[in-house]
Amino acid sequence: MRRVSIIQGENHVSGEPEVVISTLLGSCVSVCLQDPQARIGGMNHFLLGEPGKDHQVDRQGMQRYGVHAMELLINELMRKGANRSRLRAQLYGGANIIAGLGSIGSGNAAFARRFMETESIPIGHCDLGGTQARRVEFVPYEGKARSRLLTEPPKIVRAPVVLPTGGGDLDLF
Repeated sequence: MRRVSIIQGENHVSGEPEVVISTLLGSCVSVCLQDPQARIGGMNHFLLGEPGKDHQVDRQGMQRYGVHAMELLINELMRKGANRSRLRAQLYGGANIIAGLGSIGSGNAAFARRFMETESIPIGHCDLGGTQARRVEFVPYEGKARSRLLTEPPKIVRAPVVLPTGGGDLDLF
């Protein structure tokens, strides 16, 4: 199997039998959509459901939001031959992992459910909520997914900062 990993703001669509799409979720949500007749599916990964009514968001900032992620995923599925009326959804993530940050995960989960209802896309499987991160794997050709809870939060790897050398001043705040 060929593994395709996605992160926040990304999606991947495939109709190849040997592809597995995977991601790691905390409060974020991933939606897996599949057209079972065309055997084409895809997964996205979004940070927040939708911007607030008074919140102005530039084009690059929209990549964080589910409302944009869903549009991109559905459009790519249809471009590759899926029929919108046959799409089936599976929803994952939306955990409230860090106490004190409110219920970001719950809000993301509510957005995903509301979007599916508004767009009349049936939900086949749903693994939303809780307080633990998840690893999700989706085989788009078959429409099968697996979600595993992680016992420890994922480690954050920080890249070293490379400072410019010679010829200029650099102020750090």
